[in-house]
Amino acid sequence: MSLSSAFRGPAGRAGASRRVWQHKQGLIEGFSRRYNVQRLVYSESFQYVRDAVQREKRLKKWNREWKIRLTESVNPEWNDLSESLIGMP
Repeated sequence: MSLSSAFRGPAGRAGASRRVWQHKQGLIEGFSRRYNVQRLVYSESFQYVRDAVQREKRLKKWNREWKIRLTESVNPEWNDLSESLIGMP
């Protein structure tokens, strides 16, 4: 489960869709690939890249419990939100 993601810039949704697909295919090195994380359970949208980057950096410093509360405030069932981005389960 991914606890955070950010759409960046005006074309952010297309970029987010591509990135989710890449994660699901195991094409991106890192945590998601190492632990086979394939569900997107929380995301935010930003108009400006700098705001998205700043928010991502803040969220990375949060402890797990805070991230869980944030996720459950908008997605209490932890549904995979990637389906709405790329149309694949």
